[in-house]
Amino acid sequence: MVADTTVRSIRALVRAPDPLTHVAVTDQLASEPRIEAVSEAAPEPADVAVVVADRMTVEVTSLLRTIKSSLRVPVVLIPSEINRADLIIAVECNVVAVLPRVTATSNRIKEAVLTAAAGGGVLPPRLLGELFRQVERMQSEVLSPHGLHTSGLTPREIDVLRMMAEGLDTAEVAEKVCLSERAVKRVVSGVTRRLNLRNRSHAVAYALRSGAI
Repeated sequence: MVADTTVRSIRALVRAPDPLTHVAVTDQLASEPRIEAVSEAAPEPADVAVVVADRMTVEVTSLLRTIKSSLRVPVVLIPSEINRADLIIAVECNVVAVLPRVTATSNRIKEAVLTAAAGGGVLPPRLLGELFRQVERMQSEVLSPHGLHTSGLTPREIDVLRMMAEGLDTAEVAEKVCLSERAVKRVVSGVTRRLNLRNRSHAVAYALRSGAI
């Protein structure tokens, strides 16, 4: 029996402000064998959404939030213009690639879709610098004064989860941080409840993925 080595196409859903732009972007994607442009009525859900917009208006933001909640897929955003505040909102809405329309060639759009589907991201250097500066401001002006990390964890929670990741049990952690075992359990319970995590192992995994430990 010969194994099926066919690679499934990446399904891309296109949303554009007008029919002409929609057809143009869809045709560009269709020229890439690894990408299949699909409609919202497709029997299988999309893997990536491509959203073309003039600006980050209320309507566009609402569309991005709808895509995030209903499709839960990465988004490639192709805006005519975007500023620092818009970029933060876009990132919150699962946008992983931003291609300004003046630079959005056919090849760049296709590469952005493939990169997004693979779990990567695409940002022009200027926007990437803006994002880094915004994260730094958030850390110094909002999180640090309240004893929080960008992961949403406090220094005490980070210490406890780091020790657990190193294999220490509750009693050992309690001794290290000079708390009772009950207090350590409350720390872990507080993290799982606040961040909607399942259990201690999930909390440790979250801290690892977020770079807190």
